[in-house]
Amino acid sequence: MGLNSMPPIVVVGPHDTGLQAAFCDYVPQVFGRADFRRWCAWGEWNDDYRAYAMLEDGRVVANASVMRMRLLLEGQEVRGWQLGAVGCIPSHRGRGLARGVMQAALEACGAEPVILFANPKVRQFYPRFGFQPWKQTLFAAGHEAVPHGPPAPTLDPEDAAVRAGLAALSRDGLPVTERFGARGYSTIATWQPASGFGRPLRRLGDDAWVFAGVEGDTLYLDDVFAHGPFDLRAWIPRLIDRPIRSIHFGFTPERWWPEATEAGEDLEADLFVRDLSPSREPHRFPVMAHT
Repeated sequence: MGLNSMPPIVVVGPHDTGLQAAFCDYVPQVFGRADFRRWCAWGEWNDDYRAYAMLEDGRVVANASVMRMRLLLEGQEVRGWQLGAVGCIPSHRGRGLARGVMQAALEACGAEPVILFANPKVRQFYPRFGFQPWKQTLFAAGHEAVPHGPPAPTLDPEDAAVRAGLAALSRDGLPVTERFGARGYSTIATWQPASGFGRPLRRLGDDAWVFAGVEGDTLYLDDVFAHGPFDLRAWIPRLIDRPIRSIHFGFTPERWWPEATEAGEDLEADLFVRDLSPSREPHRFPVMAHT
């Protein structure tokens, strides 16, 4: 194959197990510790997720994936897409392969809005495709608490019943934020524990689960999946194993902690948007909804 020729692009879906295996081999070559194998084994790759992969000799050498999203913008639901796993293996860079898979993925998205979260090292790449960067704000609140009462149980997403429960809460429950968020992203949220990332999933009764964990004297509350409003503050002593002095939120907490304040800009992952104007109010797209 000549240096300027492009390998063929295939579309990998939920039933393409052989191609999924090739995709799973590709991911750590580009993203280090990231791993899709357990996520695939759990059956979380569904019809909402498609990988546009370039194949060479049976190997995926470049890829751009799309996830169908139910985005929320100021309380209004908008159908859109989120890109992820975009890249090219090191040995094949410099040939425009990433550009080729990006074009294929974006064609699949049509005229609907698209978002993505990118490594800051590649922030010059996405504006070439009509994306613009959008600021994400960190939120925190001072809150002193000590452990009290039975600890909130930890749930294991490897359990199919737990995944089904999370899917129901995510699909039908109260969105964690309406300023700029989403519905129905449980299969994104499960990818993090499947890959060994993220904080534990804790049960606050039948109708409210949270991803949360303590580091130092801070409770990190990454997401709330609930059927309706409840007293989150009353559960804080059961979410901690040591005294805390503050809470950091992985989402815009206008609903769950309205007095939270801005605590700087989120610089760990750059948000890019295309054909979309998120809220001009300070906001943070839920971290458990990042692909």
